[in-house]
Amino acid sequence: MPEQALKDNIRYLGRVLGEVILEKEGKETFDAVEAIRRAGVKFHRDGEIASAQRLDHLLKHLSGNQTIAVVRAFSYFKHLVNIAEDLHSHCRHGHTGKPEPGELDHSLEQFEPMSMAEIEAFFASALVSPVLTAHPTEVQRQSILDTERRISALLLKRSSGLTRQEAERNDLMLRGAITALWQTRMLRFSRLTVNDEINNALSYYRTTFLDVLPELLQDLEHHLATRFGNPDYELPSFFQMGSWIGGDRDGNPFVDANTLQQAVTQQAATAFEYYIEEALALSGELSMTMHLVNVTPDLLILAEASRDQSPHRADEPYRRAMVTIASRLVQTCREFTGHDINARQLTPTTAYANLEAFLTDLDIVVDSLRRNHGQALIYPRLGKLIKAVKTFGFHLATIDLRQSSDIHEAVIDELFTKSGHGFSYAALEEKEKVRVLLEELSQPRLMFSPYQDYSPLVVSEVGVLRKAKEVRDKFGARTIRQYIISHTETLSDMLEVALLQKEAGLLRGNWGADNIQMDINIVPLFETIADLRHAPEIMSTWLGLPGIRNVLRHCDNEQEIMLGYSDSNKDGGFLTANWELYRAEVGLVELFRQAKVKLRLFHGRGGTVGRGGGPTYQAIMAQPQGTVDGQIRLTEQGEIIANKFSDPRVGRHNLETLIAATIDASLFPQDQLSDDKRRKFEQTMDALSTTAMQAYRSLVYETPGFTDYFFSATPISEIAELNIGSRPSARKASRRIEDLRAIPWGFSWGQCRLLLPGWYGFGSAIEHFLNADDREDRIRQLKEMLAEWPLFKTLIANMDMVLAKTDLSVASRYSQLVADEQLRQTVFGCIEKEYALTTHALNLLLGSAIRLANNPALANSIRNRLPYLDPLNHLQVELIKRFRSGTSDDRVKFGIHLSINGIAAGLRNTG
Repeated sequence: MPEQALKDNIRYLGRVLGEVILEKEGKETFDAVEAIRRAGVKFHRDGEIASAQRLDHLLKHLSGNQTIAVVRAFSYFKHLVNIAEDLHSHCRHGHTGKPEPGELDHSLEQFEPMSMAEIEAFFASALVSPVLTAHPTEVQRQSILDTERRISALLLKRSSGLTRQEAERNDLMLRGAITALWQTRMLRFSRLTVNDEINNALSYYRTTFLDVLPELLQDLEHHLATRFGNPDYELPSFFQMGSWIGGDRDGNPFVDANTLQQAVTQQAATAFEYYIEEALALSGELSMTMHLVNVTPDLLILAEASRDQSPHRADEPYRRAMVTIASRLVQTCREFTGHDINARQLTPTTAYANLEAFLTDLDIVVDSLRRNHGQALIYPRLGKLIKAVKTFGFHLATIDLRQSSDIHEAVIDELFTKSGHGFSYAALEEKEKVRVLLEELSQPRLMFSPYQDYSPLVVSEVGVLRKAKEVRDKFGARTIRQYIISHTETLSDMLEVALLQKEAGLLRGNWGADNIQMDINIVPLFETIADLRHAPEIMSTWLGLPGIRNVLRHCDNEQEIMLGYSDSNKDGGFLTANWELYRAEVGLVELFRQAKVKLRLFHGRGGTVGRGGGPTYQAIMAQPQGTVDGQIRLTEQGEIIANKFSDPRVGRHNLETLIAATIDASLFPQDQLSDDKRRKFEQTMDALSTTAMQAYRSLVYETPGFTDYFFSATPISEIAELNIGSRPSARKASRRIEDLRAIPWGFSWGQCRLLLPGWYGFGSAIEHFLNADDREDRIRQLKEMLAEWPLFKTLIANMDMVLAKTDLSVASRYSQLVADEQLRQTVFGCIEKEYALTTHALNLLLGSAIRLANNPALANSIRNRLPYLDPLNHLQVELIKRFRSGTSDDRVKFGIHLSINGIAAGLRNTG
């Protein structure tokens, strides 16, 4: 789709939205929207005081109802622009020219010199796993997402050469969909529950994952089989979905054993529903008669087991066999989940005992088709179903458990106290903690007694792990495989989880003996700068524990480690967080290489660049050599899930990109630096990081009153009231930056258009580095780093994008919300100075003062949307002033929340 087509679609959608507003809200409101739009464009273009005054005058004189209408108009326009751009991006990626890096076809082309044995070995040990989380940055309602999907489909159809009548019908349907969008409530009236979050996540499986992922894997398998002339090649199930929803208890008091049970059963019911639908579809499609084809004896037995006694299908064994399978699935779903899915009122029959029994029946159908000239009938649906079953199982997605290390310590402390040990575990030094934990792990007895009274915390935490064992036994080992420890700071943090697993029957045998078996992998999460620096040391001690090799042997000799991008950024700033993550990865890779243990890294990325966001392919390719090695897990959060997977076409492209990045980073890494050059670059990054962190922490943690500035100059307080997640916005009831979650921290800076976590400190670092006699040599070295080092190149590209969305003139309007003029001038003055330094440094490195000069498509997207985003920012400031001054009009608060939605939609990667 050419750029002009994108512009035409945006104009068309904007025109239809305007006509809907004119019809539903009246000419006065429509004229107000248009006047503000024109004023916003003029202000963004020339930045004159007169333009700002004109915009202020228009905004201040809006009535309450007009205010809401104007906010909604600009917000929905951003949504429509996003739809058009996503469609454009999909069509652009679907071109027929030479495949580009990041596309799966490009990765497959690079397989040419490799042998089939090498490729088979790669996929046999590969694991790619996006993990959906319920982190509260998604401000969209499901109803809005569903309507936007309809608009996207209609817009795509509009460009496909319709007849006059078809075009008229398409136009009317689009107008209807946009009218529905305008008349649908944008925000939730009540806070999401964990159950709501589970259902929201499952909607993406129905829309995208269940259909698209098996098709993608089928196509990849077919390509490899054809490429190497091996029609029997079967691609291993290397792509597995993950989820935190229902198992992530860190800071969320509403997640417990019951929510874990809900998540597992609802996920399973979704998988069963899909399998049943596909089996019934196959019962309609596999209509072959025994008068024309033969079947195997096993297929005939499967057909005879059907309760379908219709004489019209007596000669059609495949149909009856698929009815048998569908009937068994219905009963399996009923027994496993309690859900009754029975679209055709199938007669109850024997349930499948496990996934393998289900696959055995499907294999019987495949075998009969292959033996009797029906090979071509496998691929269209039956092969896709089998690929889905092997990918999703009965569990759909692996649920990770997560809890904070301080909670584990409190639970273990109480268990020791109430089992009569006579000491306070929490008061022990680290060395003593490790000793008593290892001693208890070697004992055959349990500490938890059903006859003892425990605190609700202990009952809940032990209950979660016991529920984990129960659902693993029922739905399979892949249902729950990882236990993530937030704030891992010491070795004892990991051993505490081992002991808790023992209490729930998930760790059996004697620690140190060959018979030890641990069912759930212990995954430390290193989050802060200090934690990242200590990670190799902690893991070295872990690998040196007596008996740990026997534990890891039961876990396929693999150790997963999670790295936190969000808290490290909030702790040390953008540059330092990226550098410390890199250093930790390099140290860990070398440690595990020497230990001969497979390392898998789990990247806790968010949506914003300040939380590890940015283009997925570039982010993965920027990882140090050896860190991907065929395996990667990464979080997908908030509105990023909707952006990537709410449309199946866009979803397929993003899934392909993830696979391509894993292949390329593992087999064809871009980082080809010599050892000497790498050392030189790393020394430079070390120096830059030190200065950047000093500048960042000086502002955020050492400037008196900074917290007051942040809470006044951003809508953080109003964001906390949004019904966008079940989790509280802060870990503790305080206004300390340290206690604030990284998500609302980054989200708030995006709303006021500063996006500070994505750039602050870089300018000071570069200025300090270049303030030397060999300035020109240092500039050349920085440009060399930019050209040759994927880490630095990706870091600069992400910062370039962030600064393209940053607007200090808009941010200065938010600073006026700070009542203390001296504080305002001090903090905003620091920000202005650092912004000037950073933009100057970026201009120097990139050789251009134009943001995103090397990415014209993204530059155009941002440039086109910002003039329509500015009025929302100005209106948000005006509404916050009214709200904080004590106005009692509920429409003001509602307007603020609507503006938050619109600005998030306009910036896109905001959470």
